[in-house]
Amino acid sequence: MLNKKKLGLGLDDFKEIRTSDYYYIDKTKFIEDILLDGANVKLFCRPRRFGKTLNMSTLRYFFDIKNREENRKLFNGLYIENSPMMSEQGQYPVIFLSMKGIEGLNWMDTLNRVKSKIKELYREHTFLMDSLDKYTLMEFEKYLSNEFDGALLKNSLKFLTEVLYKFYKKKVIILIDEYDSPIISSYEKGYYNEAINFFKGFYGDVLKTNEYLQMGVLTGIVRVAQAGIFSDLNNIENYTILNKQYSEYFGLLEDEVEQALKDYDISYKLDEVKSWYDGYRFGENEIYNPLSILKFLGTQELGAYWINTSGNSLIKELLKNSNKKVFDILNNLFEGKETVVYISQNITLGNNLSSDDLWELLLFSGYLTVKERIDMNTYFVRIPNSEIMTEYILELKRLKGRTVEKELDEALNQIKLNRYDALLKRDGINDITNIALVFDRKRVYHKIEK
Repeated sequence: MLNKKKLGLGLDDFKEIRTSDYYYIDKTKFIEDILLDGANVKLFCRPRRFGKTLNMSTLRYFFDIKNREENRKLFNGLYIENSPMMSEQGQYPVIFLSMKGIEGLNWMDTLNRVKSKIKELYREHTFLMDSLDKYTLMEFEKYLSNEFDGALLKNSLKFLTEVLYKFYKKKVIILIDEYDSPIISSYEKGYYNEAINFFKGFYGDVLKTNEYLQMGVLTGIVRVAQAGIFSDLNNIENYTILNKQYSEYFGLLEDEVEQALKDYDISYKLDEVKSWYDGYRFGENEIYNPLSILKFLGTQELGAYWINTSGNSLIKELLKNSNKKVFDILNNLFEGKETVVYISQNITLGNNLSSDDLWELLLFSGYLTVKERIDMNTYFVRIPNSEIMTEYILELKRLKGRTVEKELDEALNQIKLNRYDALLKRDGINDITNIALVFDRKRVYHKIEK
């Protein structure tokens, strides 16, 4: 490919990717499936950096009634353009709210950050003000300043859907990205009870018994069960990595990766790329990590890219405080042994997290993947690939007094002595000694290539 398209590393705005001609893998059939889905509110749980925000941005530009003619051009040449569902393009007012980065040191700090998000959202809709009656305008103006309390803040999204409905005479689509980010942060920082009580109303008011709502779509990492955020929502469907539906839209399929390797003239064999970035199983699909593939296309060098993005401090803290049984299970996983875990698909952050919660967090966060389903809530799991193995080893290396450290040090010592043959003869990627190779990448890769 002589004129390779730019790689949109770090970009998750669909319009920018399309108008600036960045490399894009067509996932717009997702829109068609969303429209054919009968659920009024949908929650998609996927690991970080697996395309959640880009998919939400795609929905925003597809449905939004504002600038609909201009936005229509963004879908030229894509799957959805020839779908009967294209008739729904530009037909609804859309509220898009990202909760990414709402991670205050205390509850008041978090609350102020949410208020800032709402003020920003209302500033995007100041064009509505000329159409409002005196009393509605007074309430709208409160959201443009600091003159609103917690009760008004809880009602802010529902109120905006009402105003939009009356302006356009059409029901509203609401998109909430990373809904669980501030909730997980609140557990880590010690103000979970205040946060969960607030978000129960903040999300619940707009998503249940809201006559102005056409459809709600949320994304996150986990489904938070405690305190009934979703318990009263009988119109919600939760789609996790364990579901068949929508499994191909977050992350990359193997044929998509193969095409990308051809488009960028990558000399590595697919099996080499597969061992580092594949291994995820979403529903019945084999999935590659999309961020890592983009990074690899740019550098054309195998490496651990996903682990260098924002970390998961909750998981790290749980690992730090885990007992010997947990580390024995991890050692089994390192050796490629099958491990059985119970998955409820409902994380109860309000209680002390059990070992079942730990494995569930690791699974939904992308640090484990399903090898086989045993029954409704029991699964064989494994570590997906070399990239994730690297993260485990680096984290465990920091924890003093663990038996894994001794084995890792022995492996590193063999590398220093140039004893590569002994290491490379060991079978499988899920071996602690193979992961030691990342500590001396350049020399080891040259040895492997020979």
